[in-house]
Amino acid sequence: MTKAAEELTPFAHKASNTCFGCGPANPAGLQLKFFVRGDGSVVCSANIPDRFEGLYSYLHGGIIATLLDEIMSKAVRARGLSGMTRHMEIEYLRPVPSKTPIQLEAHLSHTEGRKHWVQGCVMSERGTVLARGKGLFVEVRPRETPDGPPE
Repeated sequence: MTKAAEELTPFAHKASNTCFGCGPANPAGLQLKFFVRGDGSVVCSANIPDRFEGLYSYLHGGIIATLLDEIMSKAVRARGLSGMTRHMEIEYLRPVPSKTPIQLEAHLSHTEGRKHWVQGCVMSERGTVLARGKGLFVEVRPRETPDGPPE
């Protein structure tokens, strides 16, 4: 990803969002920040703290799954849709280090009605794919909350 060469649009979240992956109001969460490319794919640069490790100096597999779920769900949301994970497959190719810059990317592969298939990956700063995933997300209607409609 060459930030200087491409136009990236920040993915906005409400300040009250408590999502574990992206919520700015969740101090225990990952607080990931996402950007949308001109082609609709989504990217994120991250540096995950060691409190999310499994084996010393490497991220826990569940955190890697969370990273992929987050970036892939944002690829659906970047199209103005709200979808929930129906099915997700992950290939853990190499250990993902903690406290080291990584890149996340995802794009929508295809859509059939309310079903959206997405592919994503976790890469090293140099672009080596460390984990990849594919998932099926099913479109849902957001439900009202006491604070109004969700983001």
